[in-house]
Amino acid sequence: MSDDTASFDPTGETERHIGRGMFEEGMGPGSSMAHLYRGEVHRMKFWRERLDRTTNWAITIMAAILTWAFTGNNPHYIVLIGLAMLTVFLVIEARRYRGYDLWRSRVRLMQENVFANALDASKDVSDPHWRRELSEDYRQPKIKISFEEALAHRLRRVYLPLMTVLLVAWLVRITAFTQAAEWPASAAIGAIPGIIVSGVVVAFFVVVTMIACRPRTWRANGELRLTDVDVWGNAEQ
Repeated sequence: MSDDTASFDPTGETERHIGRGMFEEGMGPGSSMAHLYRGEVHRMKFWRERLDRTTNWAITIMAAILTWAFTGNNPHYIVLIGLAMLTVFLVIEARRYRGYDLWRSRVRLMQENVFANALDASKDVSDPHWRRELSEDYRQPKIKISFEEALAHRLRRVYLPLMTVLLVAWLVRITAFTQAAEWPASAAIGAIPGIIVSGVVVAFFVVVTMIACRPRTWRANGELRLTDVDVWGNAEQ
C-alpha cells in the first residue's frame, strides 16, 4: 500500500483537527495569534491608506477648482462642479470605508479580548464568544456597516466641512463677485433659473446634513468619536 493510500482519511477526522492547538492559552509574542494580529493590522493599514488617498485627491481638486473659480471672469457653476466631484469622492470613500471597517473590526476584536485581557486580567473579556465570532468572520466575511453609516462617518470626519467651504465660496461668488445681476438671478445656469439652482443646492445640503447628523446606533467597531472623550482627553463616565 502506498503512503498516499495509507494517509487517506475517508471520514475526514484528520481535517476536523487541523488548526487545533494553534491558539493555546500560553500564547506568546511569536504565537499564531500574534502573527494573525500582525496580518490583520497590515490589512487595516492598507485600507486606511486607500481612504487617505481618496481624501487627498478630493482636497487637491477642491483647491484647484476654488482657485479657478475666483480667477478672472469664470462662471460660478465651476464651484458646483467641484461640489459634484466631492460627492463622487464621498461615494467612493464610503465604499472603501466599509472594507476598511471589515479589517478593523477583526483587529478590535482581538485587542479587546486578547491583548486587553493580557494587560489586565482582573476584568472579564468584552465578548465571551469572540472566538466563535472571529471564526465565523473568517469562514464567511461580511460587511458589518451599512452604506448610509459609512457615508455618515466620512461626512462627519472629512466631507461635510469641505462641502461647507464650497457652499460658502459659491455664495460669495454669486453675491459679492457678480455685478450683472442680483441673487437669485445671479445663480442661474444657462436657461435654468437661479431660484431653482439655489433650491437644488439647499436640498442637497439638507440631505447630507441629515445623513451626517441624524441619531443612529453606530455599528462600526472601534470608531473613536468626539463624544467618546471629553475636552481633557479622558473617557466620559
